[in-house]
Amino acid sequence: MRTLVELSTLDIIIFVAYLVILGLVAAWASFGNRKKEGNLFLANKSLGWFAIGLTMWGTNVGPSMLIANASSGFEGGIAAGNFSWYAFPFIMLLAFVFAPRYLGAKVTTLPEYMGKRFGEQTRNYIAWYSILTILISWLGLTLFSGGVFMAQLLAIPLWACIAILVAVSALFTMAGGLKAIAYTNVYQMLLLIGVSVLLVVMGINKVGGLGSVVRDTPVEFWNLFRPLDDKDFPWLAILVGYPVMGVWFWCTDQSMVQSVLGAKNLKEGQKGANFCAWLKLLDIPLFILPGILCFLLLPGLANSTDSYLQLVNAVFPSGLMGLVIVVMVAALISTIGSALNSLSTVFTMDIYIKKFRPDAGDSNIRTIGRWVVLIGALISVFLAIGITYIQGLSFFNIFQSVLGFLAPPMAASFLFAAFWKKTSTQAINLVLTVGTAFSIGTGILYYTGLIFSGMHYLYLSFFIFVVLALFIFIWSMATSKPSLQTMEYVPIKVSKGVKLAWGILVLCMIGVYLFFNGF
Repeated sequence: MRTLVELSTLDIIIFVAYLVILGLVAAWASFGNRKKEGNLFLANKSLGWFAIGLTMWGTNVGPSMLIANASSGFEGGIAAGNFSWYAFPFIMLLAFVFAPRYLGAKVTTLPEYMGKRFGEQTRNYIAWYSILTILISWLGLTLFSGGVFMAQLLAIPLWACIAILVAVSALFTMAGGLKAIAYTNVYQMLLLIGVSVLLVVMGINKVGGLGSVVRDTPVEFWNLFRPLDDKDFPWLAILVGYPVMGVWFWCTDQSMVQSVLGAKNLKEGQKGANFCAWLKLLDIPLFILPGILCFLLLPGLANSTDSYLQLVNAVFPSGLMGLVIVVMVAALISTIGSALNSLSTVFTMDIYIKKFRPDAGDSNIRTIGRWVVLIGALISVFLAIGITYIQGLSFFNIFQSVLGFLAPPMAASFLFAAFWKKTSTQAINLVLTVGTAFSIGTGILYYTGLIFSGMHYLYLSFFIFVVLALFIFIWSMATSKPSLQTMEYVPIKVSKGVKLAWGILVLCMIGVYLFFNGF
């Protein structure tokens, strides 16, 4: 692995200082209330909106956000930002539709919720589905991309970087569960925002000011909507395909929803989701704009995946590289820690307790949960190292396309569970098994070029979703066998402040989409 920058003694000191402060924050969060054993996975239902919002955003902000988004900005501008800004309606859906149902059902996991709605077989299907998804997408891909970045900085073997990163993340997760993750995320995400703002400001200054940035870049760089023949971001594919991914990712994925499940109450969960949606506005200026700045400063850069680090090397003086390492490690620990905690939660609550130890006490549950974190961490290391043998892939598009083929069965199942009382248990179970095989199988054939080779993956994701949704509807109507029960949920009583925050956000998002269409 090549080294792109040289680290000074000051860089190393800054990084070590960060680790010390992080350890102190984690220790305070983990052991400050040691007398209260409570729920390791849901932080004793103690999270407020600020920690919830930063944890959700921090879970989403992984190495791919820093590296892949900068790469996409270097290659074509802000169009990739649709995957960030178009998320807000689905975060709103979580706040007003799914969160009341999850919290009203008093569940620890989303498989548990679906088990109450459709039965234990459904719960079992979703539990194993969630475990595989977390291991492959959240842990394997995240660790690999982060390991590559760290290897470029530290000039040590990739496998060693991966092992160190997962070890640090697992330590915090095993020590304090969701509470430790949430409180360290507050510290880490504030740090990430600060360093990213500094990088962007210094980059704009080096280019010659914001006017030069706009003037010297192609006009199409500032368009969110791209033509239908655009290879990567055709507007219609994003319009119809992303909602399938958005519903699954923001409303039904355990890693994303877990902090909301740990909310003090529904109001705090809704406010936290709103805060996360506001934070998503930062994604383009903090993570895509650096790639555009690198395009202006280093137009001859051969590999766009190096754009983030090369911009850092071009604008930061000696000594500040340590801050970049801190930001990357912060993003990694946030994402990996949340994923490991979610993995532990699902396996312990939905498989271990249900199948093997229904009478398990709190101490036993916490012990098993920590063992799952350890084993999951080891498995993820091997998965990440295995990914190193895959060559020539763009992380941003590969990651998004994988999500696009994983999303349809879960999105369809949860939407019908929430909105239609007559949904058949049998239909849901068939979609979660046969439908999942159909969706993933289509993806494999698509990747190998055997079918639909010229079609955008988001179109395929949408078509698969439509097929599965029609199947659920027709099968449910034909069998006339509704689910075991319909779930009661917390009545939606939204405060004026929450309504105002969401209303302003909606207007803001409409404004930015109008502004960045035909700039």
